[in-house]
Amino acid sequence: MSDVESNRNLAPGRDVAIPRPGRSRGAAYNRFLLLVAGLGGLLYGVDVGIIGGALPYLEATSGLNAGQLSIIVAAVLLGSVISTLFAGLLADWMGRKPLMVLSGFTFIVSIPMIALAHGYGPLFLGRLLQGISGGFIGVVVPLYLAECLSASSRGKGTGIFQWLLTLGIVAAALIGIYFSYRVADVMRVADAATVFAFKDQAWRRIFWVSLPPGILFAVGALLVGESPRWLFRRGKKDAAYSALLRSRSENQADLELKEMERVAAENAAAAATGHRVQDSLLRRKYVIPFVLACVILFCNTATGINSIIGYNTNILLQSGLSDVQSHWGYVLFTMINFLMTMGGVMLVDRSGRKFLLVLGTSGIILSLAAVGLIFRHTERLTVDARNAIQSYVSQNQTLTLHFDPAEAAKLLEPEGHAAQPINAARASLVVIYGYGDFTAATNVARSDDIAAPSVQITRQTCVPANRIEAFTKNPFADLKAAQTAPLRIEKALISPVPPARNGWLVALALYIFMAFYAIGPGVCVWLALSELMPTRIRSNGMSIALVINQVVSTTLAAIFLPIVSNYGYSTIFFLFAGFTVVYFITAAFFLPETKGKTLEEIEEHFEGRGEQRSAGSAPA
Repeated sequence: MSDVESNRNLAPGRDVAIPRPGRSRGAAYNRFLLLVAGLGGLLYGVDVGIIGGALPYLEATSGLNAGQLSIIVAAVLLGSVISTLFAGLLADWMGRKPLMVLSGFTFIVSIPMIALAHGYGPLFLGRLLQGISGGFIGVVVPLYLAECLSASSRGKGTGIFQWLLTLGIVAAALIGIYFSYRVADVMRVADAATVFAFKDQAWRRIFWVSLPPGILFAVGALLVGESPRWLFRRGKKDAAYSALLRSRSENQADLELKEMERVAAENAAAAATGHRVQDSLLRRKYVIPFVLACVILFCNTATGINSIIGYNTNILLQSGLSDVQSHWGYVLFTMINFLMTMGGVMLVDRSGRKFLLVLGTSGIILSLAAVGLIFRHTERLTVDARNAIQSYVSQNQTLTLHFDPAEAAKLLEPEGHAAQPINAARASLVVIYGYGDFTAATNVARSDDIAAPSVQITRQTCVPANRIEAFTKNPFADLKAAQTAPLRIEKALISPVPPARNGWLVALALYIFMAFYAIGPGVCVWLALSELMPTRIRSNGMSIALVINQVVSTTLAAIFLPIVSNYGYSTIFFLFAGFTVVYFITAAFFLPETKGKTLEEIEEHFEGRGEQRSAGSAPA
C-alpha cells in the first residue's frame, strides 16, 4: 500500500493533527497556480490586443493589400476557432497540463515567425499559430483552474485569469501608444527612407515585446501538477489524491475524493441498471447546463464587447473627440477594464456569480442605451450626398476626394442641404460603395482634420484578390464580373461632428459600460463556462460553447461597419443592448448560484433533487 493510500485510511478526526507546514505549502501552491493562470490570461489578452498597435506600421511597410491585411488581422480569430474545436478532445486525451505547455510553446514559436517575416505567408502562419495558442488557453486554463482549485477559491482563480487578460489588453494599448510617439519623433527629424525603416522595425518590436509572457507561462505550466479530476477519471486515484493535497488541507482532499468516488459509483450503478446512456448529452444534468453555458457565451459576446474594444477609437472620434483625445480615451477605457476586473475578482467568491452577472448586465443595458441615444441625437441630421460623390468618379472607376470644409460645403449645396444644421467646418463623411456584388465602406473622414489623408476608392479596396477571399466576403458574388464592373456609390453620408462635450458623454457612458462588464460578465463568464459543465462533458462542452462564442464574435465583427455605415452607431448600440436584455433574463431567472459549491454538487443540482428523491423512494 502506498504512503498516500495509507494516509487516506487514517482514522476520522486526523484533520485535527494536520501540521501547519502542510497548509502553508498548499497556500503557496495555490498562489503559484493563480500566477500561472494569470500568465495564461495575460497571454490571451496580448493575443487579442497586440495587432492594434502594430497594424498601422505593418500596413505602411509590408506591401500587403487591404484584403491580405484583413486576413492577417483575422488569422488569430481563425486559429482560435480551429484550436477551440479540438481543445476539449486534446485536454481529455493528453491531459490539462500538457495542453497548457503546448499552448505556451505554440505562442513562443509564433512570435519570431511573425517578427522576422518578410511576406504574406510567414505572417499569416505566425498569426494563425498565435490564434491557435489563444484558443487552447481560453479552454484549458479555466478548465484546469475549475478542477484544481477548491470551491472557496475557484472564483478568485478564474477571476485572476480574466484580470490579467485585461492587463494584456492594456499593455498592448500602451505599447502601441509608446511606438506611436517614437514614430512621430522620427518623422519630425528624419527623411522618408529612415521613417519607413523605423516603421518596419516598430511593428516587429511590438511583437517581440509580447514574447516574455509566453516564455513565463510555458515554464510555469511545466511546473504545476495535473488536474486531480482528470487523473481520477483515468483511474489514477492515488495520483488524484496527491494532486488534491497540493492545494487543499487533508480533510478537504478527503471530502472531495469521496465526492468523486460517490458520483463515479452512482454513474456505474446507473449504467449497470440501464438508466444511463453512455456518452449521451440528452440527460437533464447535461442538457440544461450545456444550454445555459452556450446562451451565456453567446450573450457575453453579443454585448458588443469585442467590437467596442476593437473600434473604440473610431467610436470616440465620431462622437466628437479629437484624434489624440480618442487614443487616450481608449487607453483609459482599457485601464477601467483592468481596475474594475480587480474589483470583480475580490467580490466573485463573496457576492456570488449570479449577483455579479445580474448587476453587470443591468449596468450594461443602461450604458449601451445611453450611447445609442447620444448618437441618435446627431445622426438624425445626417444627409446623403451620393449623387454629388458619384459625379466625382473618374473614367478608370476610382475616386479621390480631400474632405475639407470647402469640399463639405460644396457637397451639401447641390443636394439641397445648405440650410441643414451641419457646420461644414465640423462635418464627417463615410462613403458606402461597390463594384458588382461586393461592397465596402471608407473610413470616416472629418473636415476639421487637416492632416487626414484623402478619401481614396479603388477596386483593390473592395474586390477580393482571389476566390478564397471572395468566398469569405460574399460566397454568392461573381468575382469575375466585379473585376470589370463600374464603381457604384451607394451612400455618401455627411453628418455633423458633435462638440467635444458630446464625445466625453459618449466616453463616460462607454467607461460605465466597461466597468459593469468587467465586474460582472468579464469575471463570471469563464466561471460559468467551467463550473456549469458536468465533469463528463466539461472539456468538449467548453469547446462547443467557445466555438459558438467565436462565431458570434466573427459575425458581429463582419456586420459592425456595414450597420454603422448604413444605419449609424445608434442602431448597433441598441442592438447590443437588446442582446444584453436576454443575458440579464438568463442570469436572473435561470442561472443557479454556484458560489462555494464543489463541481459535483453543481452537477447534482442540475440532476434535480426531485428526481433523486423519486429514485430513492422507488420500491425495491
